Amino acid sequence: MSGGPTYRQGLADALGFVLGALAGWQLGSWLGFDFIGSTQWQTPQLIGLLFILAGCGLGRWLARKIILR
Repeated sequence: MSGGPTYRQGLADALGFVLGALAGWQLGSWLGFDFIGSTQWQTPQLIGLLFILAGCGLGRWLARKIILR
């Protein structure tokens, strides 16, 4: 397996996306906005989902900065 720029970019995207989502979920859960552990679709759960989505984006951005430099 070669470590070309496309491979490294894909690896950065995948790792950043997954780890960022986990971090966003943990932060939201810690603050009381648990999306995963609830079956409801109320405002706190939607805020928890926003934490997960923001974590995905920020994690991807950070992983690209670290891995692709």
